[in-house]
Amino acid sequence: MSKLEESVNEILGIETKPETPTEQVLNQKFEPPVVRKEGDVPVKVEKDINTDYDYSRESYYSLIEKGQEAIQGILDIAKEGQHPRAYEVAGQLIGQVGTTVDKLQDLQKKLKDLKEVPNKTNANIKNALFVGSTAELQKMLKKQSMETVKEKRIENETIDGKAESTE
Repeated sequence: MSKLEESVNEILGIETKPETPTEQVLNQKFEPPVVRKEGDVPVKVEKDINTDYDYSRESYYSLIEKGQEAIQGILDIAKEGQHPRAYEVAGQLIGQVGTTVDKLQDLQKKLKDLKEVPNKTNANIKNALFVGSTAELQKMLKKQSMETVKEKRIENETIDGKAESTE
């Protein structure tokens, strides 16, 4: 209810009915949960991407170095004890370090892909969508079919004309 209606109801002594939940929702002002930032957002995003990449890369290098040290230690223990479980643990550790190396390579590929995306645009249209009524679509198709019929007639006349002149 507007303020004018509330004032008139108050002067006349008319009780106002409480708003229904639907009216309450409709009367609320919409505020987005996250405030959008304008301005130097692309520069900040690029800086964030590079910072995250550097941090991830350093972390992977650290994990690989520690993994190599752990492999050396567990291999020394396995040689001294000749216990099969120690060799099994060494094998698993080698596999985990190899996986970390693969993740480092994937990180390089992902960064390369991220930097190439803005420069790579594809102008090919694969799926086109007609927006309009069915009547408009029928008119457009009818117009195209009439143009096609005219073109075929012209082609047939030229072919028939050439065929008559050669005989």
